[in-house]
This record gives sequence, structure tokens and C-alpha cells, in this order.
Amino acid sequence: MEQNFIQPPGCEGDPPTAEQILHNIDIPTSTLYGVLTMMTVLGNLVYLEEIVYLLSKTPFSYKRTTYIWITGAPPVIAATSCIGLWIPRSTMFTDFTASIYFTICIHKFLVMMVEEYGGEEAFIHRLHGVPMKISTGPCCCCCLCLPNIPMSRKTLTVLKSGTLQAALLRPILLFFATVLWTNGNYEQGKMKVDGAFLWITILSVAAFILSLWPIGILFNQAKSNLSSHNIVPKFALNQSVLILTQAQGGIINLLVSTGTIVCAAPFSARARGAFMHQQLLVMEMFILILVSRCYYRRQYHLNTEEGCPPQCQEQDKLKSHANGGVVLLTKPVMVSQQKV
Repeated sequence: MEQNFIQPPGCEGDPPTAEQILHNIDIPTSTLYGVLTMMTVLGNLVYLEEIVYLLSKTPFSYKRTTYIWITGAPPVIAATSCIGLWIPRSTMFTDFTASIYFTICIHKFLVMMVEEYGGEEAFIHRLHGVPMKISTGPCCCCCLCLPNIPMSRKTLTVLKSGTLQAALLRPILLFFATVLWTNGNYEQGKMKVDGAFLWITILSVAAFILSLWPIGILFNQAKSNLSSHNIVPKFALNQSVLILTQAQGGIINLLVSTGTIVCAAPFSARARGAFMHQQLLVMEMFILILVSRCYYRRQYHLNTEEGCPPQCQEQDKLKSHANGGVVLLTKPVMVSQQKV
């Protein structure tokens, strides 16, 4: 078996098993595996500590749930990448898991922006009738002639549907990919017209790109209204995960296809490219975990409104008098943030 690794044909088949890697591992490689595994474990411990902090220090709300989901993207991707390093033949399944989780995080990020206004009712109350620029990336950044659309409850529902469709469609597509793979009809990385990989990839990428459009539309408005909530750094972190997982993987696949990344026994060229991508992801996600902790580790107090215009506050006062002195806050946005 060891001779097969040295022979050129040995790196043309399936990726090696975990046993084969352990049997042929040398000191530099074992050191690399140890460091990457330690980074994954530490990153997930930091995330678990962050969950405990959010559960104990922030009031119960849907926003807290979205924080836990969104900050979980880097540790989940790091964990799946680390598993793919140790068990190379599981790469397709670990990639599917990370892809599904991050697609859900895209939808959760849009929900988080709405919740930062104080919820859907407060969001509509604040931005009703405000023109929203839809000529934004990644779908319509070049279509400058597109008219602005006024914000309404129906508009918000359409924007939510744009992210939700990917969160529902991509898991279904990846499930069919797994089923077809067991039957030999799905070969990862093989772009054949009569193969399932090409068409499933096209549909999955299209759904994913479409889900990013509503995020860009809402962020253009939120970056000024929610600057005190660190929405710009949070958006940058979300986009960093997107670029590192999708664009970086696409570049490595391109290098494999052009022959820049070649076979190195016991890995085929494609398996070696996946191996390199996973190594990079573990290190990159570890950095993002630490940075993300700085911007999400905050304590919010539900006291008064923040960012609500004078007209909004005056309407709330009138509503409180009309209800016998009981204050009905229509926009309970967090007011003070104390960095810990």
C-alpha cells in the first residue's frame, strides 16, 4: 500500500483514508495537523463561551438567537474543515454541511438587521415609505436605471423570501446530490453536461447569489441607521466568511483545473486542492472567531429607544396617554452598549 502512494497512478484515484494518512504521516505533517486541530478546538471553545455570555448577559429575544447562529458560522466551518483534513473522503459531506449552515446564516443576518431596529413592527414604523436602492450587488450592481422601491411590509416580506429561498432550496439540492452520488451519477468537480454536478451547482449558486441581493439592499439603509450597533463590521465579517468559503474555494478549483495544483501522493490533484483549502479555512476561521467576539460581545439594556426620530417618539407619547398612561413602545431598540 505504501508503494502505491509513491507511484503516479496512486494519486489518481480516491482520496486516502484516515488510516492511510496516519500510517504515512511524517513529523512536519503531524505538527501541521496538531496545530490546525488545536486551533479548531480553541475556536469552538471561544464560541461556546460566547454562547454562555449571550445567554446570561442579554435579554431573551429573537435577536439573541440570531447572534448565536451568525457567530457560529466560523467555528462550524472550521470544525467541518478539520474533519475533512483528518478524513479526506468525507470532504463532500463536510462541504455540504458548512454550505447549508452558512446559507441559513445569510437569512439570519437579514433577520438580525431587522431585529436591530427593534423588530419587524419597529422596522416598518421607522422606514415605511423610505425609498430603497435595489441597484446593488451581487445581482443588479450594474443596473443603475432601476427605480428605488418604497419600504413597506410587503417589500420586507419579499426581501425575507429572497434569503429564505436559499436556506430551503440549497439543502434540498445537496440532499439530491448525496442521493445521486450513492448511485454514481454525481461526481464532485466533474463539469459534464450529462452529469448531475454541473446542474446542481448552477442551481445552488444561483439561489445563493440571489439570497445575497436582499442583504445588500437592507445594508445600504442600515449602515447609517445602525452604526452604533457595529453593523458595518458585522457585515464585513459576514462577507469575509462568504469570500473565504466560496471565492477562495473557486480559485483553488480553477488552479486544479488548469494544472497549477498537481497531484502529490497520496492525494490526487483535486483532493490536494481540497486539502489546501481546508488548511486555509481552519486558520482563517480561527481569526474571524476572535474578531467576531469583539463586535458581538456586548450587553444591551432595554430602557428607551435609540435612533427613533422625534416624530416617532412623539407618537409613542401620544399612544401612552391614549392608553391610560401605559407606554406602548413600538420600537424597542437597544440604547446603551457597554463593551466588556
